[in-house]
Amino acid sequence: MSARARSAPALAALVVALFAVGCGSEVREARVAAAASAAPVCPSAWLAGWQKLANQIGKPVYCPSWMPSPLDARIGGHYANGRSVGSDRSYLVSFASIEHDVGGISAEVHVNFRGYPGHTAVPVCQDTITENGATRRTKIPCFADPRLRKTIGGKRVTVYTANQGADQWHVLYAWHANGGLYALSEHVAPPYTYRQVVQNLDRMTKGLVVVRPSA
Repeated sequence: MSARARSAPALAALVVALFAVGCGSEVREARVAAAASAAPVCPSAWLAGWQKLANQIGKPVYCPSWMPSPLDARIGGHYANGRSVGSDRSYLVSFASIEHDVGGISAEVHVNFRGYPGHTAVPVCQDTITENGATRRTKIPCFADPRLRKTIGGKRVTVYTANQGADQWHVLYAWHANGGLYALSEHVAPPYTYRQVVQNLDRMTKGLVVVRPSA
């Protein structure tokens, strides 16, 4: 057999190997591109409101990329339920949908977003108790009964199930970032069960997008 004939199989093997390397590189690039395209984004219709909030408090805020049906997260939109910023730059942004039937409320979807720039401790709320005609007011944690901790979307969240104020009857996720405390909560009420609310919170938390103050 000639040297040329002997080298033909080797040459063919080299071509196949080079082709495989090229294909592998293309596959990896395709996977990277797919991952990048799948990264959560703050929908354009919602972004302006969250950017305005970030600019107002001078700290990053979290815009959701997904909300439980039928809500959206457009501040000032159809489902907007309130937006407040305190003197300490803490904020509450709320979205709600309430449907009534003949007997009363039949469905309620209510989600709150909170932020406490520069503060990492659980905030304190006032509780009013009336006993035997006497009323007394005490200070209690706004978020209580921490059930567990878990990591979602790179955030180490604590799950609270006994909360006060606008978060009463909500499951609440709280985490630390950017030198402050952030919280996300959803009311446990039809049409969602407790388990579905937790699933909603997991999905929202995983898809949060950081919106930083613009220069």
